[in-house]
Amino acid sequence: MCYVPLLYALSNVPICCLTEMSGASPPHSPTAEDEPLPTDPAKWPSPLTDRMRTELIRRGPSKPAPAFVFRRNESDGRSCHHQYFKKTLVSGEKMARSWLIYSMENNSLFCFCCKLFSKKNINLTTSGMSDWKHASTSLTSHENSPEHLNCMKAWKELAVRLKSGETIDKQEMALVEAERVRWRAVLTRLIAIVQSLAVRNLALRGHTETLFTPSNGNFLKEVELMAKFDPIMKDHLSRVERGTASHNSYLGHHVQNEVIELLSSKIISAIVDDIKQAKFYSIILDCTPDISHTEQLSVVIRVVSLMEKPHIREHFLGFLEAEVSTGQHLASMILTRLEELGIPFEDCRGQSYDNGANMKGKSKGVQARLLEKNPRALFVPCGAHTLNLVVCDAVKGSVDAMSYFGILQKLYTLFSASTQRWAILKKHVSITLKMWAETRWESKVKSVEPMRYQGAAVREALIELRDNTKDPAIKAEAQSLSEEVGSYRFSICTVVWYDMLSAIQHVSKLMQSPNMDVDLAVSLLKKTEQGLQSYRAGGFVTAQMAAKDICEDMNVEAVLKQKRLRTTKRHFTYESHDEPFTDALVKLEVGFFNVVIDAATSAIKERFSTLETVGNKFGVLTNFPSLADEDLADQCEALGTTLHFEGHSDLDSRALVQEIKNFPDLPSKTMSLLELITFMHDKDLSEIYPNFWTALRIAITLPVTVAQAERSFSKLKLIKSYLRSTMSQERLTGLAVISINHLIGEQISYDDIIDDFASRKARKVRF
Repeated sequence: MCYVPLLYALSNVPICCLTEMSGASPPHSPTAEDEPLPTDPAKWPSPLTDRMRTELIRRGPSKPAPAFVFRRNESDGRSCHHQYFKKTLVSGEKMARSWLIYSMENNSLFCFCCKLFSKKNINLTTSGMSDWKHASTSLTSHENSPEHLNCMKAWKELAVRLKSGETIDKQEMALVEAERVRWRAVLTRLIAIVQSLAVRNLALRGHTETLFTPSNGNFLKEVELMAKFDPIMKDHLSRVERGTASHNSYLGHHVQNEVIELLSSKIISAIVDDIKQAKFYSIILDCTPDISHTEQLSVVIRVVSLMEKPHIREHFLGFLEAEVSTGQHLASMILTRLEELGIPFEDCRGQSYDNGANMKGKSKGVQARLLEKNPRALFVPCGAHTLNLVVCDAVKGSVDAMSYFGILQKLYTLFSASTQRWAILKKHVSITLKMWAETRWESKVKSVEPMRYQGAAVREALIELRDNTKDPAIKAEAQSLSEEVGSYRFSICTVVWYDMLSAIQHVSKLMQSPNMDVDLAVSLLKKTEQGLQSYRAGGFVTAQMAAKDICEDMNVEAVLKQKRLRTTKRHFTYESHDEPFTDALVKLEVGFFNVVIDAATSAIKERFSTLETVGNKFGVLTNFPSLADEDLADQCEALGTTLHFEGHSDLDSRALVQEIKNFPDLPSKTMSLLELITFMHDKDLSEIYPNFWTALRIAITLPVTVAQAERSFSKLKLIKSYLRSTMSQERLTGLAVISINHLIGEQISYDDIIDDFASRKARKVRF
């Protein structure tokens, strides 16, 4: 038996690692030599063994990124420079110094080949060279020395031999290379299975972790299925069953967790790169309790991605466990998360939350605390939540409205409580009854729709239920509801509510689109307000006509009966009481129709004032063709002031005025912000009008709704279900990131994931 190196570089994968399924211990205890070598030369152990040299040569010297900023010395203020990594030839050409590496640990330069092979103790091999004043002279002298040239030849010769497999231990290296290729193929398939299950929100583990046994989970079942058709996986399972896989299989739950973590971290890294490239971003937050009664904070970042062409992206960054729901704690959590990801909060230009007091509070809410740190992070209330509250305000504004939805709830409860009753309902209607809920936007109009178009059929179902049931309570309730449904009053309320909810639902769906911007949202809300006001003027008459048609289908009389008013003794007052309405139709119009429409209109004006204020600040970007020079200058100045803080400004307001005046003719007089920035991109005008380009990017970045955060809650309920309620927070966040950002995950290379996995699993085993 002999020992062979398993991990040559980060691109290699070990033959085996810790025991996963069999319970056996590894062949030996790990030592310091088994651990992956750091990339920083100052942290390399001394002396270096042959295995270490082999690994370092296969990995190659690491170089600082072109944008890396070197640290200055405290003594003289000098620092390393990127020009040291190239030498200039007599011909003027520049040749890279591949042997020169930089240590971030002690801010110095090392010679890669001399560090590996030289026996002399010089600065470039021991502590590093940091004399930046004489760095050029020292490097030139060193690379011309005979010792350095001999080490370079030894390095290059060994690198070529390792690459071509011509080393002394050629036979053993060939066997190890074959094992390396086999394990990479196995891991590629295992990672693909984990990703597939995570994207579909399926559980990975079962009751056992033993192959070819019932209830061993979806992951092992997928492995068994693949082994039937894939020779590599079939060979791997055969080795596991025979016990020749060095007591390791990579099929246990620990490896699953590591793969989930690696996949999610790669996706997050790609998202962070997109955010940094876009520079400006907005924050979208929302909270909900999970199945284990833990408050989960969903974090979504909205950016204008500049890849290929400008388009809006809303990236999900994971769930954060909120132990306390106060504005201070939530604000601290999001700032800490942004700092961990390396996303500067100074580039945040917008924030959007629901209508909770801890989120939108003007003094202690999250938006107020974030505005203290960055006033340019403009707060935009969620438009969809606001429309939902508009409907709730309208319902609460009228007694007739509350009683109407109470009848709808009774209808649903009556039929859904029994399969026989539900069968009677389905025999008469094609649109079944829906439950009305305050938190679900779709439920409002869906609960009214069956009564609007199939009211007669619902009434027939109630009559049949009354005639066939033997339960006196059900018989009485069905009789009462059939009378209510067949009344002229109920028909009028149905038409009014359906007309109003349909208009609001249409706007709500449009506002939930990721491509919605502030300017377009303000325009839609103004049209909604105008539509409600227009409906108030003549909508009641239209509703009466439609209600008469419904009554005719039911074969009932379209007459509104006046209810007897109860007289009560009143105390003396100096103000006279309102005269009671003698006409029941007038009373319904004043007490129900006008109240509901006025409540909805008033709620829109009140709740969208903040959104309109933000929209007006960026209104110059779309209204500039119709503005006079003086108004244009004032609005550009106001926009520049909004985007200015502590001596830093996103744009030059004066230059913005000139750019807008010189802007070319638009193909259409009415263009949205997204259409404008697409027009500039297609015409390649960003360099000519940089301030206008920047202002458009910031305006589109501002969110209108928190719909993307709401969508993440749907994934949360699928991932952390009743049977998976003990899932850890790390696993939950990793699975959610993979599932929600699956399009980004499809672009990730499995080789990069295996490289990271291999760097964690470096071991030396007996072969």
